Amino acid sequence: MPTFLLEIGTEELPADFVDSALQQWQEYIPLSLQEQLLTPTSIDTYGTPRRLSILIKGLNSQQPDREEEIIGPSVQVAFKDDQPTPAAQGFARKQGVDISSLQIRNTDKGEFVFIQKKIPGEATASLLQRLIPQWISKLQGKRFMRWSDGDLRFPRPIRSLVALLDTEVLPVDLVNGSTTISSDRYCLGHRVLHPRPVVIDHAADYLDSLKRAYIEVDPTLRRSQITAQIQSQAAAHGAIAIIPEDLLTEVVNLVEWPTAIVGEFEEKFLSLPTEVITTVMVTHQRYFPLQDSQGNLLPQFITISNGDPAKSAIIASGNERVIRARLADAQFFYQADCDEHLESYLPQLENVTFQEELGSMRDKVDRIMEISQLLCDQLGLDSQQRNEIESTAMLAKADLVTQMVYEFPELQGIMGEKYALVSGESAIVAQGIREHYLPRSAEDQMPQSLTGQVVGISDRLDTLVNIFGLGLLPTGSSDPFALRRAANGIILITWDAQLPINLGDLLTQICRDFVTIHPEKPSPLPQLEEFFSQRIRTLLQDELKVDYDLVNAVLPEGDREYLERALANLLDLRDRALFLQQIRDNGLLAQIYETVNRSTRLAVKGNLDTSILAATSLINPSILEKNSEKAFYQALLDLEPTTKRAQKERNYQLLVDALAQINPIVANFFDGEDSVLIMAEDLAIRENRLNLLGLLRNHSRVLADFGAIVKS
Repeated sequence: MPTFLLEIGTEELPADFVDSALQQWQEYIPLSLQEQLLTPTSIDTYGTPRRLSILIKGLNSQQPDREEEIIGPSVQVAFKDDQPTPAAQGFARKQGVDISSLQIRNTDKGEFVFIQKKIPGEATASLLQRLIPQWISKLQGKRFMRWSDGDLRFPRPIRSLVALLDTEVLPVDLVNGSTTISSDRYCLGHRVLHPRPVVIDHAADYLDSLKRAYIEVDPTLRRSQITAQIQSQAAAHGAIAIIPEDLLTEVVNLVEWPTAIVGEFEEKFLSLPTEVITTVMVTHQRYFPLQDSQGNLLPQFITISNGDPAKSAIIASGNERVIRARLADAQFFYQADCDEHLESYLPQLENVTFQEELGSMRDKVDRIMEISQLLCDQLGLDSQQRNEIESTAMLAKADLVTQMVYEFPELQGIMGEKYALVSGESAIVAQGIREHYLPRSAEDQMPQSLTGQVVGISDRLDTLVNIFGLGLLPTGSSDPFALRRAANGIILITWDAQLPINLGDLLTQICRDFVTIHPEKPSPLPQLEEFFSQRIRTLLQDELKVDYDLVNAVLPEGDREYLERALANLLDLRDRALFLQQIRDNGLLAQIYETVNRSTRLAVKGNLDTSILAATSLINPSILEKNSEKAFYQALLDLEPTTKRAQKERNYQLLVDALAQINPIVANFFDGEDSVLIMAEDLAIRENRLNLLGLLRNHSRVLADFGAIVKS
């Protein structure tokens, strides 16, 4: 049961590619081996900035022998007058068997000759030689490059290739123009601590051999070592380390032999906003900040070195010089920016292009202010709230042209809040400036201020309508204007803040304004409505964990009535979806499903409009023949006020309880001793009965389209 090792040695790889490549290998290498009937006992992937490797243990020495049924020509073609034809002889000769080995099988397409061919298993070594180039070439990622004069593409140049089956080197060549990278047993040691090749005598010795060369090839172990070293160094200095998950993940793939080193900077820089200091440390220098037990930032940091631990003092000194210069720059920018009122930066936004056909950022600010007032009208806000939102919208983008944000774009909004407070703006306006960018991602926090919520929605609506209006729609994985994220943000903010907005009306008005300014462009409204419909469906399933058929029930594909209702009241849509999931989980849905769904399916045969609830004007009581349909009619009369109240109060438990109560009456109408024939020959009676079913369907549609729900 041999062990196989493959290692690709490279120049320093992008940190994010290391994790991505190993994940890709973990997904398709087991499948690749399975297709070759190889079943190893374990498959482990490893990676550092300078190598990607896979260690496969417990391999079969060769594929198992197998029998394969090979179909040949039809019997009519293979035999004539019970004698084999040239077609049969040629088939036998091609398969290397005697003509007497041919058998006949009857299939649904007729009789054919076939053979049972025993195929001996191929040696694992030769299989791996063919698979290795495929495993390498199938890796995908961003920023692949070519080097030398060949067409081989990889994120960084490949410098070595190790391919060992136990102690045997498997000959593999990667041809790159005039350069050929041939496999052997030599890999790269640590660039500083072991700057010479490492000889791998046996594939099973790989991990130990690299450790002796100061390479920890296992990312999981490197992560644990880095975390432990950071915490140990922090504790030794009486501090607590801030360890952002994204930074830790990146640093793990920047080093091969990690050493945590503590550095310091002058206390005077602590007068800068905390966000500025941590951005300089985390985002730009990849340092881990330190704080005291009260959460106050300390003038210290931890960096993870890939150099010689004996030179830690020199490494610390170099990093201290770098951060000192970066913080000095930040301090200069901050002081210069604070000398000006935030509003004074607005004219400079005219020199910043939002999009070539849409004008400057100043033009965008004006549009955001207009949309914000539409939202204020919908929400019925008072004059003070309107003024706060107007100020927030006006100043929301002003910090983009400050020196600090120009140098550190990650601080947009954050510095806007700081500068607004320095300029004498109210705390609620300052908070809104920062929060209007939230959420930046699915994991980010939501804006808590009304100013941040309203201006954030307005900003995203402006982007969506105008970019859609230019026809720059997202396609596949390409979404350069982050339109999916913008739409998700609008929906999630509305849900989280319980904002009773009418998104449909907002889109209609903003699209109308767009066409007024761009009369040569068609209205993007239909595309935006469908786009929001798709985003709502995705969020209900992925974020709120509502079953896919229940999502289809509250927002059916192609149902204009439901789409308009959803866009008019996102809160109601969410509540109905969550309520459906709740009554499915507690079993109440199953109690009413059968009769309501049956009524929904049969009602399609009638011509009753789906939006009509009024029973009295549509049913002719004088032609109700049986007690069951009379009882059904009375039940619908009694149901009407309950349905209207449930819809008005968004209390759908009232409706479901009422549907459950009349369920036996409907069941009797369908299948009881006094049941009726729905499709009666008398057209008036038939229409009357279909209208009864249509009315029940319409009552249930106040909650959902039961025809879209799958029986569970």
